[in-house]
Amino acid sequence: MAEQGLRERKKQATRRMIADIATGLFVVRGFDAVTVAEIAEAAGVSKMTVFNYFPRKEDLYLDRHLDRLRDLEAVVRDRPAGEPVSVAMRRHQHELLAAGHPLSGAIEGVRGFWSVLHESPALMSRMIEQEHEIAELLAGLLTEETGDEFRSRLIGSLLTSTITTIWHTAVGRIIAGDDVEQVRRDQVAVIDDAFDVLEQGIGLRRDGVHSGG
Repeated sequence: MAEQGLRERKKQATRRMIADIATGLFVVRGFDAVTVAEIAEAAGVSKMTVFNYFPRKEDLYLDRHLDRLRDLEAVVRDRPAGEPVSVAMRRHQHELLAAGHPLSGAIEGVRGFWSVLHESPALMSRMIEQEHEIAELLAGLLTEETGDEFRSRLIGSLLTSTITTIWHTAVGRIIAGDDVEQVRRDQVAVIDDAFDVLEQGIGLRRDGVHSGG
């Protein structure tokens, strides 16, 4: 068991090393200008090794996706019995923010990250695909739990839209020049507002005011 754990840690370290080197190259030269062969050479591994860890070039830059899927699965599966999934997801978003996690969106390095992302149609497309994969994961977990596929798909999509909007809110403000620390402070309310809307329903009156119903 200990040996297996060591192997897994080494694999994760290699994966992180390759992704970090690739990201550095992408930031300097742009995503489309860097080849997988160049990344492999810079990382001191074979091209096949790179593809073993990252089947798609885009995943070298959007490299936290697998970790995010695992984390979200744990959030759903490990929440206390009877706890609504939205409560567990709200708590998870607050934990990401408090930890200064890149997936909170409220970090200093997001400007450079977004610049590379926005300049590559392939990366933008892959990011949208990853959002669909999150929705599918959540829908599958909830269907397994409740047996209600329709409601599970709807809730999975709503949860995905909620956490995506929270991330984009922070990123958009930082790119616009807002102070990162102020954005981090404000994100506490953003997270709660987003999940309040999710839990209470849209409830828009004809004048556009949220009724909470």
